[in-house]
Amino acid sequence: MTNLSKNSKSGWMEGDREKEAVHEEIWKYCGGLPLAIVTMAGLVACNPTKNNDHWSKVCKSLFPEQVAPLTLEGVTRILDYCYNDLPADLKTCSLYLSIFPKGSKISKKRLTRRWISECFVAEKQGLSAEEVAETYFNQLVSRKIIRPVDHSSNGKVKSFKVHDMILEYIVSKSSEENFITVVGGHWLMPTPSNKVRRLSIQSSGSKHGNSTKGMNLSQVRSLTAFGSQNRRLPFHSFNNGIIQVLDLEGWKGLTNKHMNDICKMLVLKYLSLRRTEISEIPSKIEKLQYLETLDIRETDVGVLPKAFGQLKQLRSMLGGNKNTKKALKLPHEKNKEPMKALRILSGIEIGEDSSAVASLHQLTGLRKLAIYKLNIREGGQTFKQLHSSIEYLCSCGLQTLAINDESSNFINSLDTMTAPPRYIIGLELSGKMERPPQWIKELNNLYKLTLSVTVLRTDTFKLIQDLPKLFTLTFTLSAAKDDRDIVDILEENKQLTDREIIIPPGGFKSLKLLRFFATLVPRLSFALTGKEVMPALERIDMRFEAFEGIYGIETLKSLQEVHLSVGNQADEITKFLVDDLKDTPKYLDEKYASKWPKIITE
Repeated sequence: MTNLSKNSKSGWMEGDREKEAVHEEIWKYCGGLPLAIVTMAGLVACNPTKNNDHWSKVCKSLFPEQVAPLTLEGVTRILDYCYNDLPADLKTCSLYLSIFPKGSKISKKRLTRRWISECFVAEKQGLSAEEVAETYFNQLVSRKIIRPVDHSSNGKVKSFKVHDMILEYIVSKSSEENFITVVGGHWLMPTPSNKVRRLSIQSSGSKHGNSTKGMNLSQVRSLTAFGSQNRRLPFHSFNNGIIQVLDLEGWKGLTNKHMNDICKMLVLKYLSLRRTEISEIPSKIEKLQYLETLDIRETDVGVLPKAFGQLKQLRSMLGGNKNTKKALKLPHEKNKEPMKALRILSGIEIGEDSSAVASLHQLTGLRKLAIYKLNIREGGQTFKQLHSSIEYLCSCGLQTLAINDESSNFINSLDTMTAPPRYIIGLELSGKMERPPQWIKELNNLYKLTLSVTVLRTDTFKLIQDLPKLFTLTFTLSAAKDDRDIVDILEENKQLTDREIIIPPGGFKSLKLLRFFATLVPRLSFALTGKEVMPALERIDMRFEAFEGIYGIETLKSLQEVHLSVGNQADEITKFLVDDLKDTPKYLDEKYASKWPKIITE
């Protein structure tokens, strides 16, 4: 070994010991308090270029008394330092968290869309505003300012929470800077002496009241209302000409008549009426020429007005109800001009009488199309127009396509597309599917795939096993439980494979989540051939009324959990098989029992 290599090794070991010493020092000063430790760990992790001398100085400045336990004042110093360490853009985005009530589970998409509408996030260095927002969000996660709670089936964070003490700090900071005014929140905040710019009404049963009396609301440009109290919002106090964000998700008491006030908010960019009691969108909506997000999911709105096509800045149109498959009808009329800004069109119904289908091919900027209901005639004009439009949109960059088709046979026609939709990263085809499109095997960017349980066969697994990026695979059934055609198809599939679905070895290198949601989940076996089967698979989810067993899971080297949701109508055989699966480790040698995944029943 040369002197140089000896010195390098010695230096590396010395540096490693120094770093460990600093970590020990930080841990000691944090006094074992989890929040302090986690927050400091996030700070250190996000500053990899800072040396050990820097962190030693930080410790001395944050903990001058060098005594334990850590006081509340000490925790505040840590939060102060972490906040001041944030880049300016992230400071703004973190302060925005004070909009949300204590303990609430917050949707990531709700937050990031609002960031964009507030102009906190914009296109940068070739990245779209949505991509920049995703980057900012991930930085807040890395810095431990927010804590992921739920993940989507694509592995990304779906919802999150903010630690109570961190949120209290952020609310206080927002109040100091007159950034956001919280009314009715958990913590008592002084009435702002200046004009209110962003107002969050949190009817959370707070002892501090939720009145806006005495406040100057003429400069409010963002209004958010939480809770289900049936109380009036002070629309008369606002200057409709400057409100950019109106988020009334879940607010009870909001009715169609309030839409007259809302349609006067001429610079509105973000409008969420999700889970409210409105049932109609008026034609006056066309006045909202700056609107970027319209969220009317889980409402009674069943059809969009003709004026919808005039919203030229709209990027996200969210409607329908994913759980019930209640869908939103497009306007009957064809758009005169294309909605070039539209990126997401979700929760819609395509009917035979809709002329708007002919306009779909104009939406060349569309990145997500989710059709919850098809009510068209096989081989008819609308059928052909929809097929042509989807094929064209896929060639223009459509990334996510979801179609629920229970009667028209449309999803079975997709196999005739002239070219594979190569940009697709998420594909969901549910309904009475006879066979999956053969071009699926060519989708090298496909990350998330959902297919009807009617194609749950061994040959389907063979078709898709070489997809290099597939992260989530789901087989689902959206049809009615008493649909005899579906039951017959499932029985026929079992007969074709000797009453057993065999998952072949040698593929699914990236698959981490496998899900089965159906009335009947047939017998599933992971091939016992000595070759690896789904080597990266970490979790299996199943929801069923009848279950015929799952075999070979002990061979899945990365499998950690199997979640079983058993329906109320489950028979005794199904219950026995579920119990047997849970109890199996009791009868195995310790060597084999340790390889058995955790079985969780719901």
